[in-house]
Amino acid sequence: MKCWLIKFKLTEIELIHFHPSGNPSPSQADIDFTRRLAEVGELIGIEILDHIIVGGDAFLSLQEYGIFE
Repeated sequence: MKCWLIKFKLTEIELIHFHPSGNPSPSQADIDFTRRLAEVGELIGIEILDHIIVGGDAFLSLQEYGIFE
């Protein structure tokens, strides 16, 4: 997520990452990272729409989990 977010004038982004354990439940580090990134995004005009965690055959949306409220 280097400079290309700004270089290409992106205003929105979705994050996705994989939990190899197969459990898509967010860790405290996942939650903290997402909140910090959303704060930084606000400062530079890039909205974090969602952060999706995939684990095994399941996924979890941090937007639906209530992280962005």
